Amino acid sequence: MSKVAVIYFSGYGHTKKVAEFVADGANAQLIAIDENGDIKDTDWDALNNADAIIFGAPTYMGSYPWQFKKFVDATSKVWFTMGWKDKVFGGFTNSGSLNGDKQVTLISMQTLASQHGGIWVSLGLPPANKLESTRKDINNLGGSVGVLVQSPTDADESAIPSGDLETARLYGERVADVAKRLK
Repeated sequence: MSKVAVIYFSGYGHTKKVAEFVADGANAQLIAIDENGDIKDTDWDALNNADAIIFGAPTYMGSYPWQFKKFVDATSKVWFTMGWKDKVFGGFTNSGSLNGDKQVTLISMQTLASQHGGIWVSLGLPPANKLESTRKDINNLGGSVGVLVQSPTDADESAIPSGDLETARLYGERVADVAKRLK
């Protein structure tokens, strides 16, 4: 069994809900970035000791929010020593609209993993792109780099489509499986 950490920022609770599904699939430790963009020293230890790290953040205005960016910038201390080199990485994001430029956020996360010398895990699920497909289907938003989730802005996290949440859970399983095989 590999050690997996899911680190996320959630502004309104939607990303936290998705993080819980990802963590459930990966049997992972959840690490929340607080409203000031900080995590505890013990959280840094967990990330450093993990075999895999899965990033999660909402997409606001075409990118992740400043709290997640503050965490990203703080990882430069780890980067100097290449402390996360060869770790397995993945990512997920959500926004209020079906598109919402979520791909930009995922590619930024993928770039961060690459800068750390990590190995990025793609979604590995075909898109639900048939006429009969619904929001209850797995990968109904057609992601490939990581998990894409649509969270209606006028509802709480209970309104997140079940297909998106199951996609998140399956992705957590995939990342953990890849980390286990590479360990």
